[in-house]
Amino acid sequence: MGVNIREIIPDEAKTVIEDLRSLRGKVVVIDGYNALYQFLTAIRQPDGTPLMDSQGRITSHLSGLFYRTINIMENGIKPVYVFDGKPPELKAKEIERRRKVKEDAAAKYAEALKKGDLEAARRYAMMAAKLTDEMVQDAKKLLEAMGIPWIQAPAEGEAQAAYIVMKGDAWASASQDYDSLLFGSPRLLRNLTITGKRKLPRKNVYIEIKPELIELQKLLERLRITREQLIDIGILIGTDYNPDGVKGVGAKKALSLIKTYGSLEKLPDALLGGWKKEELLKIREYFLNPPVEKNYKIEWREPSREKIYAILVEEHDFNPERVKNAYERLLKAYRENIKSRQMGLEAWFG
Repeated sequence: MGVNIREIIPDEAKTVIEDLRSLRGKVVVIDGYNALYQFLTAIRQPDGTPLMDSQGRITSHLSGLFYRTINIMENGIKPVYVFDGKPPELKAKEIERRRKVKEDAAAKYAEALKKGDLEAARRYAMMAAKLTDEMVQDAKKLLEAMGIPWIQAPAEGEAQAAYIVMKGDAWASASQDYDSLLFGSPRLLRNLTITGKRKLPRKNVYIEIKPELIELQKLLERLRITREQLIDIGILIGTDYNPDGVKGVGAKKALSLIKTYGSLEKLPDALLGGWKKEELLKIREYFLNPPVEKNYKIEWREPSREKIYAILVEEHDFNPERVKNAYERLLKAYRENIKSRQMGLEAWFG
């Protein structure tokens, strides 16, 4: 779910990236779970069936991760992936809500298949998609084979990504959700892993999706608020830690309330919809001081043809020729956009 502050983000704080090559040389931290879910839901057959190997194991996430990461690197971007750890207790209600949504969607998917309604079947299949621990481990193995660094967060991946960007070890965090901004990421890059033509739900219409950069400082300046106030706005709307938010409060109303009263502490209890202030303040504290891994290492390595082939072709039945061609593109991108730049820096500072 994540917090939905789209409605109050002014155009001045957003930049559409027309050409990914304009980000050449930038280190971008990608929310691994978010990206894998995108691949898992989008890469499917017309009836909603995901890609699978001969043993019935889902491979949509591996296909998306492999080919999209290569595309990102070919544009000169240096990707780092972060993965969620143990979710905080605050998130228990949202996790339960998601479980029920998926169960309901799975039932509707089966019903749509019986009726022969392939469009509805695909829609419900996407909603019912589940990312298992085994899928995540396979994704990490593939990234290692590709020479792409990944970091295990102790809790929320977006909090870890934001920390890395705030430390200056990356230029931006990449996710579809806006939570990175509340966690303090100076820059959020949306649509990076879903760039291209996409069909609108329930319509025979395709749109071109381009990456969108949102800069936190510009956002705060345009709204004339602080980061703490942005978090308070998010809490009033609803976050993963209070998914229902305050009843009847949308993004614009939340902005108005916080600008009027200044903070959650100063809001009259009557406007909190039954929430106790200490509960809401606990959520704010989590956004301000989430658990993160501070001793991380970011290092790109030359991709291993043998390891990639073993995972994708031998283990999961990917087409050998496609994997071979993609590997060659990956190797070229690594040598031209990462290794050569690293060697240049070493020569300069050496």
